[in-house]
Amino acid sequence: MNIALFGGTFDPIHTGHLRAANAAVRRFRLHRILFVPCGNPPHKVRDRLTPFPHRYAMVALACAADRRFVPSLLEAPKRDGRANYSIDTVRLLKKSLGSKDRIYFLIGVDAFLDLPHWKQYRRLLDTMNFIVVSRPGFSSREIWKALPQVAAPTVRRKNSPLTVHLGRTTLRVLSGVNSPVASHEIRKAVRAGRRVTGLVPPLVEEYILKEGLYRPAKRGRTE
Repeated sequence: MNIALFGGTFDPIHTGHLRAANAAVRRFRLHRILFVPCGNPPHKVRDRLTPFPHRYAMVALACAADRRFVPSLLEAPKRDGRANYSIDTVRLLKKSLGSKDRIYFLIGVDAFLDLPHWKQYRRLLDTMNFIVVSRPGFSSREIWKALPQVAAPTVRRKNSPLTVHLGRTTLRVLSGVNSPVASHEIRKAVRAGRRVTGLVPPLVEEYILKEGLYRPAKRGRTE
C-alpha cells in the first residue's frame, strides 16, 4: 500500500491542501493520505495557534468526503508539552505498517526549502520518499539546494513530475497544483467578517462560524 503523510498546522485546513492531496493520489497512485495536524510545532509560536481539538476537528470534517483521506492523531499534543518532530512521527508510523507498505512524505515546496532546519533532516530524507508540491515561481534548482550534500543525486525528467534518487529514497516534484489559498488569509478574512466559501470545505466553514474561530476577540495572532 502506498501511504502519504501530510503534516502541517492546518489552521485551518483549506481547499489548497485538498487539491494537492488529490493531485498526489492521482499521479502517484496513493491508496491513503494521513492528514496529521501538528500539536506542538517546534518552529511556530504555540499560543498563537488555534487549540489542537479545533484544528483536528476541521481536518476530520475536510476528510469526511473521501475515504482515502484519513485524519490522524500521530502528532496530538504531548502531555509533557514537548514539540512534535517529523522524524519521530515517521518512526512511530512505521511501527504500525507492514513491511510492504511504502511511505511518502507529502510536503509543500516552502516547507521543503526549510528542511535543513528540521531535526535530523538528513535521516528523514534517508528514511522515506518525498513528494514536494511545487507552485509557480519555483525552479527545480531551488528545491535541490535544500538537499544535503550527498553523492550527486541523479535527476531524471519525464515530463512531469521531476524525480531525484537519493540513495535508498526518491524525491518527486508534483507540479501543476496552482492554489493561491493560504491559511493566514482565511483567518484574516474571517476576522474581517468576510465569507470564506470556496476557500475551505463547506463543513469546515460551518464549523469555523459555529465555534467562532478567528474572530477579532481572539488576540495575539500575527499574519
